[in-house]
Amino acid sequence: MRIGVPKETLANERRVALTPEVAGRLAKAGLTVVVERGAGEGASFRDDAYASAGVGTGTTAADLYAQSDVVLKVQPPSIVEARLCRAGSALVALFQPSAERAAVTELASRKVTAFSLALLPRITRAQPMDVLSSQATVAGYKSVLLAAATAGRFFPMLVTAAGTLPPARVLVLGAGVAGLQAIATARRLGAVVSAFDVRPVVKEQVESLGAKFVEMRIDEAAETAGGYAKELSQDTHRRELAFIAQQVKDADIVITTAAIPGKRAPILVTADAVRAMKPGSVIVDLAVDTGGNCELTEPGKEAVHGGVVVLGPTNLASSLPYHASQMYARNISSFLLHVVKDRALRLDFDDEIIRDTCVTHGGEVRKS
Repeated sequence: MRIGVPKETLANERRVALTPEVAGRLAKAGLTVVVERGAGEGASFRDDAYASAGVGTGTTAADLYAQSDVVLKVQPPSIVEARLCRAGSALVALFQPSAERAAVTELASRKVTAFSLALLPRITRAQPMDVLSSQATVAGYKSVLLAAATAGRFFPMLVTAAGTLPPARVLVLGAGVAGLQAIATARRLGAVVSAFDVRPVVKEQVESLGAKFVEMRIDEAAETAGGYAKELSQDTHRRELAFIAQQVKDADIVITTAAIPGKRAPILVTADAVRAMKPGSVIVDLAVDTGGNCELTEPGKEAVHGGVVVLGPTNLASSLPYHASQMYARNISSFLLHVVKDRALRLDFDDEIIRDTCVTHGGEVRKS
């Protein structure tokens, strides 16, 4: 079986689906792995490193797609890339089918079996394949570095000859993977950190990182069976907005990470709440790719409102491409070895990992 890894074509995407180390392990397992020329350079993985690992390089994108049984990508395939896929081949990437309808339709028309790792079920068996968690770890870490670089203040308390400078007060909204990493990073930098989440079950995790968990009474189920936050009723959400407005008013840094699977990210910080914050405060909205948690966030931009800086960084994981690619490669190779047996694609749709991630197969769209 021939595994192809093309160079990512999305602007500013520096990650690569397989690193030389992981590609080499797949080659030793009996798979033929070929990487497009220069595919890893954005993440500091040179072609000669792949060659040393027993991986083929030097091919063009057109040849790679035409000759591969399975194509491994980071970003969703473009229409052009979907049309390059060989009929009957397979493709694995990270995308939401509803946001890539044209590409999904093209993949189905070419009878490509496409898998999206964004749809992995939240079960123990799927943890080694969980790219959402690994890339959220990168984003949570980098969000705090962005805030520290933007804020006009130190994060730790400093005792100097000019007097004592108090630590920054950081509020993290949402205590999922990205939120917990943001908490840990802000604490390592010396900030005083608090966090809010509608799921009371995360309180112990927040406190174990040395942060304060700010609680609001919620008289309804706020968590799905899979452990994700769920959409609140309108009345509860109104109370939530008022509660959060009181918390952000005194914060120097606010990191927002709240998401609801399959839906727009909830607005947690209103325009009025931003206006009530102190000049010099910074908001980093990690939910910008799904609509944003702050009402004033502009995707990919830095906006200033009344002296408050609102950052809407997109694709943060790509800004740390070396380690982000390492984690992604380990995730996607685990998935690949789950669906490939005896050097052939083996699809058991009674397996929820395969069933839930398969977007197209046999000319049909299975997830939209």
